[in-house]
Amino acid sequence: MAVYTKHPVAARPAPPPREATRHLLVRGFSVLALVCLLAHTAVYNLLGTAGAAIVLAVLSTVAVGIWVTAIVRRRPTRFPWRRLPWAALVYAALALLSVLWSRWPGATLLTWSLLAAITVCALLIATVLTWQEIARALSTALKIILGLSLLIELAVALVLRHPLLPNFADVPEGRIDPHLYWVRGNLFDGGRIQGIVGNAHTLSMMCLFALIVFAVLYVTQVRRRSMLIVWSALAMLLLVKAASATVYLSIAVIAAVLVAALLARAVAPGRRGVLYLVFAGVAVAGGAAALLLRERVLALLGKDSDLTGRIEIWQAVWERAITRPAFGNGFSSPWVPWDPAFHGWIMDHGLTVFHAHDMWLDVFLQLGAVGVAVMAIAWLALLWRAWFFAVDRPRWDLDADRPYSPLSLLPLLLTAALLVEGLAESAPIMLWGWLLLILLSFKMKAVPLIGVGLSERTPLSGAGRSASSRPAGARATKPS
Repeated sequence: MAVYTKHPVAARPAPPPREATRHLLVRGFSVLALVCLLAHTAVYNLLGTAGAAIVLAVLSTVAVGIWVTAIVRRRPTRFPWRRLPWAALVYAALALLSVLWSRWPGATLLTWSLLAAITVCALLIATVLTWQEIARALSTALKIILGLSLLIELAVALVLRHPLLPNFADVPEGRIDPHLYWVRGNLFDGGRIQGIVGNAHTLSMMCLFALIVFAVLYVTQVRRRSMLIVWSALAMLLLVKAASATVYLSIAVIAAVLVAALLARAVAPGRRGVLYLVFAGVAVAGGAAALLLRERVLALLGKDSDLTGRIEIWQAVWERAITRPAFGNGFSSPWVPWDPAFHGWIMDHGLTVFHAHDMWLDVFLQLGAVGVAVMAIAWLALLWRAWFFAVDRPRWDLDADRPYSPLSLLPLLLTAALLVEGLAESAPIMLWGWLLLILLSFKMKAVPLIGVGLSERTPLSGAGRSASSRPAGARATKPS
């Protein structure tokens, strides 16, 4: 016989909670910051040096205000200070300290200001957004970059009908080096495109990041999945048109890392030792094969034996770096091309090169062996944490059978892409590379379980609790 009770098991039906306007504004600012930092070269080409500096100053000032407010609302004693990415922050501190012995102190202070602004924005995003919101913010920012890239390429090819210089300057008469252009207008003539970021390789990296983020969101069963397919098709089109050999290599490495992570998930943690030995053997065999067949591999990637002039750049950088092997010559990421120490030092197509095209050699030049050691710790810590974040089953009690979250693969795949990028470019130690290093390192340390814990249920800026981010069966609790 049924018994009526005034204490039903299920809660009364209620409308879904609304997000606070404050948190919506914070999410919007986070997307704006991501667009400006991921496509910083577009801001530079549009507004020039002074304009780009003003944009970064405003972004960092607002970010500091929001971040401090978020910490105060949560109470400073509850903020995870110990979980900050201390290795990366020590590198930033060493970079500032290097002004004492820098051969280019002006460039050190200028570029360190850029590094500090990016660090603040990354810490803000990691603090106020949940994992789901970070993925969505990255997705939105990358969609904006891809959409603007397509629009500017179409405008230059169909409307302007001649290449576009930075700051919309008039194209002078006579021959001009194509590397000076913002957009060359190659969308329909078979050449490489540069997109809104003004660089074919950077555009390829944005497309690669977009494909990773879109794929992860698609697997998480987000709304409007069909549009993710459309955006992924656009990313593939732009990636092929940009044609970056480094990105093609990154895709192969990312695919291998993804397969390795999925295999590790299928094996109990205590039995992964044999699997790791197999992975190591495959990696060594693959590296040896690539070394022995390097001429064919380079030809397949469209590169010549000197890696498009990189070997000459590396030799010149090494000769200067070895003169101060311990603490380096002084921080400058990127190199400031108008500084006398860099102006005309290494030239490529008549332009002063602004980085070493290898992040480890670049760090050795700037901060010596000490800087390399600190940077290696920062990246190894990120890779270690990202691997186990992806392969370990989420667990906070005796239940060891909870399903994996597709979002847990996002840090690992992005980290793999950045580490491959660092072999031929210096982007992982500046701009969007540094942004992702700080963001992913801090977020994984502060919130090691997606959707679990107070930080994932209640954003620090005061938004309402999200039932979708709360573990199944968990009750809402009021913060103490």
